[in-house]
Amino acid sequence: MNPPQPTTFYDIGSGPSSKPFAPNPWKTRYALNFSRAPHATTFVPLPEVGATRAALGLAPCRKHLDGSEFPTLPIIHDHNTTDDTLVGDSFDIALHLHTHYPAQPPLFPPHTAALHRADAGAVQKLKEFEAALGDLAAWFGRRGEGPFLEGATPMYADLIVGGWLQWMKALLPEWEDLRGWDDGLWGGLFDALEEFAEVK
Repeated sequence: MNPPQPTTFYDIGSGPSSKPFAPNPWKTRYALNFSRAPHATTFVPLPEVGATRAALGLAPCRKHLDGSEFPTLPIIHDHNTTDDTLVGDSFDIALHLHTHYPAQPPLFPPHTAALHRADAGAVQKLKEFEAALGDLAAWFGRRGEGPFLEGATPMYADLIVGGWLQWMKALLPEWEDLRGWDDGLWGGLFDALEEFAEVK
């Protein structure tokens, strides 16, 4: 049997060094590494995201407030599926990885479906920063000791938060302060996810 081909992971590249910064692709990077899915990153300059989606035959999955299409990344092209699968939304990518690259522990433990829905909604509140982070912090530590929502074991909801933390680190001059909010919870979570942050 041939070894699996690397999945092509399309991320938004920033600057000449193509440093990753966008939160949704970071969620996918974390999930790919967590699932141990072989992959290689293709960086796409921000102005070329729409053309890249169109060239791959993927319609935008988001809309602006005025209803116009908003092309975004990430996208994965999984060459190891029978239909050469293209997936163009970070949550749908996580579901694909959960199905086709089952990790132990799984990205979506069976008893956590409601938590993932609640966490996705809470992450949107991050625009209100420290107050909203305080609300989100209440979800952590409910199941024992450790930096993750389930204690010592990460799941996809942790990776969603990690993607936003990567974005904040890249853009906010207040990043070091934010790391210390909620008794250092956010810095601890960020550091614990470094195991899954390799850019391949």
